[in-house]
Amino acid sequence: MRIFLVFASCLLLASCSMTPIKPLKINGVSFVASRDSINNSHVNPIINIHANYAALMPFGFIKDLEHPEVRYNSNRQWFGETRVGVKQYVDVLKNKGIKVMVKPQIWVSRGQFTGFIKMNNDEEWLQLETTYSKFILEYARIAEDVHADIFCIGTELETFIDYRPDYWKQLIKEIRALYSGKLTYAANWNEYDRTPFWDQLDYIGIDAYFPVSDEKTPTVEVCKAGLIPYKEAVAKCSKTLKKPILFTEFGYRSVDFSGKEPWKSDRSMTDVNLEAQKNTTQALFETFWNENWFAGGFLWKWHHNNEKAGGENNSRFTPQNKPAEALIKDMYANY
Repeated sequence: MRIFLVFASCLLLASCSMTPIKPLKINGVSFVASRDSINNSHVNPIINIHANYAALMPFGFIKDLEHPEVRYNSNRQWFGETRVGVKQYVDVLKNKGIKVMVKPQIWVSRGQFTGFIKMNNDEEWLQLETTYSKFILEYARIAEDVHADIFCIGTELETFIDYRPDYWKQLIKEIRALYSGKLTYAANWNEYDRTPFWDQLDYIGIDAYFPVSDEKTPTVEVCKAGLIPYKEAVAKCSKTLKKPILFTEFGYRSVDFSGKEPWKSDRSMTDVNLEAQKNTTQALFETFWNENWFAGGFLWKWHHNNEKAGGENNSRFTPQNKPAEALIKDMYANY
């Protein structure tokens, strides 16, 4: 009997060893806030594409690029952008087994690029720092309260960081005192190599809008070739700093020339090109996801009402109800 049990155990171990172990990656979506609360029906489509993380993005607002006050949590904001909304979204997502990154972001009026926020003097910089700290520390407390798995300390704020690096290093210490989870910062794709505080964070966060091709409908192979220099630079950064890379945002629009300037959200770009979106997205997956130094990423972006989101006539970033959605489902299934 003992010999039989030993033999059976060996067979079981052999069987287990023949089953490939899937690499563990952050398969995330950037979950867009809505006017209303969410329920399981809004989360099930995320599970269906094998996502295991969602980024929640409460917004603070600045009047213009030279204005030092961050306003947030007002009754004029959508429910999902507020403190109460974030907590409600986290409850529903976590109950369905989805982990969460809380990623407070700044919106500048008329959609101006946050990386260009710049004050005119020290007094205004201090005002901005005071109001930004209030904004970000409040959401750090909320992230701790709801046991968020990752907290992102800022998004694409390169000029603010260039001019005030000491402020940011102190802010991270204050966040650490409040929040016990993993920390990252969402650096723009052409900013991360000069961000001065990666040693204080857990992930090197990159909004991965790498330009890969000037072609109207680039092939997967053309896009992969275009990604090679970015991959080499990112891998070097990870090795030097001994930190994993996390794409805090990634994605391409379903438009002509989607790989040329992928960060553009210009509404005048309306020529729908579903193949371009699919090819650029596939190239990004095939280039990065199998690397040991790569932690995963958050797809930009995913709307709560899946039935009405995206579609084959939609030129925006979301892959919902487009060929890119099936691709992402297949890719996420591998990890």
